[in-house]
Amino acid sequence: MLNLLLRKLNMGRLTEKGGNSLKSQISSDLPASFRKSLQIRHLDCGSCNACDWEMTALSNSIYDHQHFGIDFVAAPRHADLLMCTGTGSTQLLYAAHETYEAMAKPKWVMAVGDCAINGGVFKGAYASEEGIGGTLPVDFKVPGCPPSPDDLIKAILGIMGKR
Repeated sequence: MLNLLLRKLNMGRLTEKGGNSLKSQISSDLPASFRKSLQIRHLDCGSCNACDWEMTALSNSIYDHQHFGIDFVAAPRHADLLMCTGTGSTQLLYAAHETYEAMAKPKWVMAVGDCAINGGVFKGAYASEEGIGGTLPVDFKVPGCPPSPDDLIKAILGIMGKR
């Protein structure tokens, strides 16, 4: 086990640094209890899955989201933060609204990737909205196509008031 840890430390970061800049966003009305742990529900609103793969990388040994008290949950009733990816296709807008309404208060929404923020490369497509902002009240935005796991973890830690 010690050999694996030493190898990880020697290898350093394995993913490339993204060219996307992340604007620092911190919620001033975040209760102190959310600074210790954060429960996240991921909602795919019609994405190409690139952002989803980058979110999956948060659980690997490099980023280790659980080390920071961040957990992904299956039920919206257990979630504090709703992370949305995709443009908001017309078939999924009702599901996105229902998921948001099922969350307990206080609740926040994060738009992950350019598609969720403004439609991205699918802007103007016949079966998609220009981001999820028209359906859900977006509190935080993480730009990029797709945003790197590094950008995602920095954004989440910024929400929690860490770093």
